[in-house]
Amino acid sequence: MGILDGKRILVAGVTMDSSIGFATAKVAQEQGATVLISNFGRALGITRRIAKRLPVEPPVLELDVTDPEHLERLPELVREHVDGLDGVVHSIAYGNPETLLGGKFMTGPWEDVAQAVHVSAYSLASLSRAVRPLMGPGSSVVGLTFDATVAWPAYDWMGVAKAGLESTSRYLARELGADGIRCNLVSAGPLKTLAAKAIPGFSDLEAMWETRAPLGWDNADQTPTAKAVCALLSDFFPATTGEIVHVDGGFHAMGA
Repeated sequence: MGILDGKRILVAGVTMDSSIGFATAKVAQEQGATVLISNFGRALGITRRIAKRLPVEPPVLELDVTDPEHLERLPELVREHVDGLDGVVHSIAYGNPETLLGGKFMTGPWEDVAQAVHVSAYSLASLSRAVRPLMGPGSSVVGLTFDATVAWPAYDWMGVAKAGLESTSRYLARELGADGIRCNLVSAGPLKTLAAKAIPGFSDLEAMWETRAPLGWDNADQTPTAKAVCALLSDFFPATTGEIVHVDGGFHAMGA
């Protein structure tokens, strides 16, 4: 018996097998869930290949969360495989590393900032709106953030986008609560994912965890983060919504 036995979970935004989304899909399957994953564009082919590396090869849906037509047809695509959803994981973020990251805060153009906010923050609301007809009481939406309460070196406009994501999650908790649907975020420490590799200077940020995380921190291990996501998808947090759970070795709680 797993904590997600019988649950139907969509993990949106799975690209590489080094991603948090992939690790979440793996742990969810190990805990008894039926999992669907998604991606779009050129990355869709990669997702279809790495899906074979999961314990059970899941259906791969084409979904661009910035495309209204994709969002409109999403319930139909999901129903081709399952009759509803008990959980959705938002593992999606993007900011142009050439214009928005690595010390480019003061020069980041609005067009790229708007894209980052759309993909990384607004899409949590648009994805939740799209799947809402598939979900019922006890369902859970879980997103992934990187602590946006402070300004980080190199993270720049992605930090602003994550702040938007965190606020969006709180408002979704308010809006979805009447339907018995929870919305929470997991704030992970720095991990060696495809997204992190695209951030100039991110290695300097990672180095802070070596001395300040009281539990230590393995930036190559996505499993602790994936387990937290799966816990929030489960029935073990029935009265928790609008929350941000830190999985960072305790770094966030230390002053120095």
